Amino acid sequence: MNRNLFSLVIGLVLVVIFGLLLTVFQVRQNEVAVVTRFGNPSFPLTNAGAYGKWPWPIEKVYKFDKRIQNFEDTPVQGLTRDQFALVTSVYVGWEITDPIAFFPKFAGYADPIQAAEQLIGQRVGNTRKGIIGNHPLSDIISPTDNGTNFAAIEKEILDSVQSQLAANNYGLRLKFLGLKRIQLPESVTASVFERMTSERKVLADASQFQGEADAQKIRSEAERKAAEVLANADSEATRIRGDGEAKAAESLSVFKQDEGLASLLFKLDAIGLSLKDRSTLILDQHTPPFDLFSGSYTNLYTK
Repeated sequence: MNRNLFSLVIGLVLVVIFGLLLTVFQVRQNEVAVVTRFGNPSFPLTNAGAYGKWPWPIEKVYKFDKRIQNFEDTPVQGLTRDQFALVTSVYVGWEITDPIAFFPKFAGYADPIQAAEQLIGQRVGNTRKGIIGNHPLSDIISPTDNGTNFAAIEKEILDSVQSQLAANNYGLRLKFLGLKRIQLPESVTASVFERMTSERKVLADASQFQGEADAQKIRSEAERKAAEVLANADSEATRIRGDGEAKAAESLSVFKQDEGLASLLFKLDAIGLSLKDRSTLILDQHTPPFDLFSGSYTNLYTK
């Protein structure tokens, strides 16, 4: 009797466990779930916890990873606006935002996450080729803009793919996107470098020409100012000479009134100039202006 009761209890426990397995399920922190009723999505479950459902085939639960997924797409070759061949690849991060919209698009695949990444990769590849084709190579590899143009291209690709996914209501959203690999095909690398060298030489020649033009402008300005200074100095010298000649003319009129006094003054000036450096002179007293020392002028003016 006790053995039969024990077997009955064990049977009831197993039935309860089996019933719970059929009607209760758990959604984990890293999951979202969609409950279908007779194959049609009924409602989403985005919060972790235990939930009840009708047993299959009435209701069925599909669970998806709601964490941010990331992948790197395959390299794609395209042309820049200035006709450079460029091989690029990107890394992408995305997440499921609407399980009800995501379910009918990807639930039929063996791996819905992988199927979603293939779709995103196709959209990113086509969009990337189109956007890079609208930009010159310098926007992508220029070292002079602190990466501003490069970041703008990444954002342009992200925004374009994001709008495509939203327009088709795939129930997912890109979290980030970046260009990971940028490479010139080996067959065109040498010609690209030659072209870049030629372009840099043109810029260098233009800078040198501008520098020489600026230098010539500075020299011309300096020469003009120097000519102005010299002209002003010549003008001032001419004025001073004119004033001196005028003063000399006034003195000459005075000297004409007394030629003896004029001769005496000129001789005194000449002697002063000769003796200003404490010179020792050996001279003839009868040679002007040293004839003053002979005494012939002693009583010339006794006024």
